[in-house]
Amino acid sequence: MTTPLPRRQFLLHTATAALAAGATPWAFAADGIKPDDKSALIVVDVQNCFVPGGTLPVQGGDEVVPVINRLAPAFANIVVTQDWHTPGHASFASSYSGKKPFETTVLKYGNQVLWPDHCVQGTEDAALHKDLKLPTAQLIIRKGFNKGVDSYSAFEEADRKTVTGLAGYLKARGIKTLYVTGLATDFCVAWTAMDARKAGFNVYVIEDATRAIDLNGSLEAAWKQMTAKGVKRIQSSDITTA
Repeated sequence: MTTPLPRRQFLLHTATAALAAGATPWAFAADGIKPDDKSALIVVDVQNCFVPGGTLPVQGGDEVVPVINRLAPAFANIVVTQDWHTPGHASFASSYSGKKPFETTVLKYGNQVLWPDHCVQGTEDAALHKDLKLPTAQLIIRKGFNKGVDSYSAFEEADRKTVTGLAGYLKARGIKTLYVTGLATDFCVAWTAMDARKAGFNVYVIEDATRAIDLNGSLEAAWKQMTAKGVKRIQSSDITTA
């Protein structure tokens, strides 16, 4: 994993890049990044299924909850996503004879990682973590409810054709910049961040507010892909919450 830039150097680098891209200079406070009313915090899949004790636990997944809760007061706009699978979903290894979790299969839209049954609609496993405190959350995007198509991204299903409507909602609200947090860094967070860039948003991933599965080097690969797409990698300490 790449060592993060020292705080002061990072802020100078980020501010310079943002100004070159046309961002307003007052978006960067003297001691950090100050989200404005055109910013939104995206909280990806912080659900019981993805924390220790769940059906597809991400190591340390519950550790993102206090970090996200500390960040939340800095944002007037928050969107939450929720994995919401049907029983017998096409992404479940149990749907195929002889297949095991973390193997792959080919679906009509391409290669698909097969997962343990998880986040089944209406179950406690699919519920949002009880300790999340997001008072300005305005929207929950449920994804993966199409039985034959997986959905990592909050913007598009895995067929790369079916949109969720999130981009249109954010643009109608005048949102320009997204700060992405949640689970897991190398799957739903990364796909959400890259699709947000494709949709024209400025995108930050707050690294310490995420945790990864890291399946066969997937974390390193995800960061390389996100960086190539223009996603910025920061820490929660870079956000001014006061």
